[in-house]
Amino acid sequence: MKQIVLGTAGHIDHGKTALIKALTGIDTDRLKEEKERGITIELGFASLVLPSGLRMGIVDVPGHEKFVKHMVAGAWGIDLVALVVAADEGIMPQTREHLDICRLLGVQKGLVVVSKIDLADPELVQLVGEELRELVKGTFLEGAPVVDVSSLTGEGIPQLLTTLDRLANEVQGRTSEGLFRLPIDRVFIMKGFGAVVTGTLVSGSISVGDTVQILPSLREGKVRGIQVHNEIVEMARAGQRTAVNLQGIEKSHINRGDVIVHPQTITPTYMVDAYLDHLPTSPRPLRNRRKQRFHIGTSSRLATIVLLDREELAPGEKGFVQLRFEKPVVAFSQDRFVIRGSSAIQTLGGGVVIDSHPAKHKRLARDVFAGLKILREGKEEEVVIHHLASSGGRGMAIRELRERVNIPPGRLSKLLRELMAKGEIVTIDGDEGRFLHHLGYEQLKKKTLSYILEFHEKYPLKLGPSMEEVKSKLPKTVEAKLFHRMLRELVESKEVLIEKDKLRLSTHRVSLRDDQKRLKNRVEGLFAQGGLQSPSLKELASKLSTDESEVRNVVRLLVEEGVIIKAKEDMYFHREAVENLKGELIQFLRAHREITTAQFKQMTKVSRKYAIPLIEYFDNSRITIRVGEKRLLRGGL
Repeated sequence: MKQIVLGTAGHIDHGKTALIKALTGIDTDRLKEEKERGITIELGFASLVLPSGLRMGIVDVPGHEKFVKHMVAGAWGIDLVALVVAADEGIMPQTREHLDICRLLGVQKGLVVVSKIDLADPELVQLVGEELRELVKGTFLEGAPVVDVSSLTGEGIPQLLTTLDRLANEVQGRTSEGLFRLPIDRVFIMKGFGAVVTGTLVSGSISVGDTVQILPSLREGKVRGIQVHNEIVEMARAGQRTAVNLQGIEKSHINRGDVIVHPQTITPTYMVDAYLDHLPTSPRPLRNRRKQRFHIGTSSRLATIVLLDREELAPGEKGFVQLRFEKPVVAFSQDRFVIRGSSAIQTLGGGVVIDSHPAKHKRLARDVFAGLKILREGKEEEVVIHHLASSGGRGMAIRELRERVNIPPGRLSKLLRELMAKGEIVTIDGDEGRFLHHLGYEQLKKKTLSYILEFHEKYPLKLGPSMEEVKSKLPKTVEAKLFHRMLRELVESKEVLIEKDKLRLSTHRVSLRDDQKRLKNRVEGLFAQGGLQSPSLKELASKLSTDESEVRNVVRLLVEEGVIIKAKEDMYFHREAVENLKGELIQFLRAHREITTAQFKQMTKVSRKYAIPLIEYFDNSRITIRVGEKRLLRGGL
């Protein structure tokens, strides 16, 4: 059965709490101060079984102007609103402000309740009803039912119940498929049980025994128990007023405004892109980089408003903004928010989040504006493609993509499969891996080819760069699996060849000029002649009367061809001499089990300058193993 939450709205002392008591028998004013002052200060909660059998959660909000921030917290996540106006007072300031807030928060359905009709004559009741119909013109409540009631006498209550039942059955239920989010609106201690939090479960589901995380603090705990409408349940779903008993987290570590999630599913953010609706009733234009109070879920944060498409936003205008927070918030694409004055108590506007983890934008940039327009107006497929295209060669992990697009996981997976089938995107590790737009993937390939070409031009006598070297030139976000997939495709397309762990373009050939060929032969001859007392590159350059860099290039080529062995930096030996020494060393170790440095030096008949690099070369080649000051033959040889 679907879950519906009704929220009240309206000016202080217009009978919202009394109305709920008349409907449910529950007094939602629970605080001593509320009883003494006769006003609602905190959010109150009740539930009601409608005539059809549908169970409705109810959130009672304060009507006083000082507690509008509590009203915003309560209104976030409701499905229906009852705008309550007292017949003896009519429309008042918070009547208008609460209506604005409900509209800004995206409430789609509701009704108008003219309360306290026992305190006004029929003509006044009728007049107030007409004024209210005029007030709600152009809003989501235009044409909504207007019900006259008295909580004291019970007049109109049956009609109100019938009306609520009809409206509740018209509301589309929330899906439990999305990521679990429970914005916290109340925290308290229950004796013998520990910390309990309550809130309206806006998406996903939660079960007893689940491990959960509190954002933005990242503290983790376990779900010890769950109640929905004061009944113990094993699971709560989206749309339900939910109380969760937490184990492993102290009450002092939880605050109203925090959000409960499943671990590592949602990341708090310091910045969002949004489309802002500046209310016509706002007293002045909204200038760029102005700080205001930002309300989302049950949280409130100070935000710097960066106007992206203009210098100021006049009252009644709408525009794209980037909101930058002093403290992190939990926000998803399509989440609604309210902006209120940072000092004055006034609702200035609100709107919808269109990107929950954006980069900082350059103001008044056409390409930025075009992207924001896609995020606000585009179809789901267009939004997904935009995010992946914007990520370039970095791509996006599925978790990040789920946060950015706020599409139920099942529908998102189906959409991604369709885009892969059309060749629009590529993936690493399937549905739970990383996704790239095909253009970003092609850019990575081009960057890879470009670097190999650059290497060939810089070192024409080298075969090519190593795989590790090429990967190091790509963005750090390019994982090994992505790199090897891309490399495999470049090899299959015959654009790149792999030779001895080196990468070369298929068009590249190591070609020597006649003078370089002669130099190569002479260098090889001198190394062969030197045996285990090989000359340094500087000595070679001097003996051959040529530039040292030319000698170095030729030696690199000989190393790649396997003719020369590099023992350490600037010390090379002819392979034939090293192979002969290797055979002699293995024979000695098989006969004597171990060899000292002095014995090795005597075997080679060279100074320590050459002997030490050679024995260390055999260590590194896994021929020998050093134990103290001696070398032993490695096992298996």
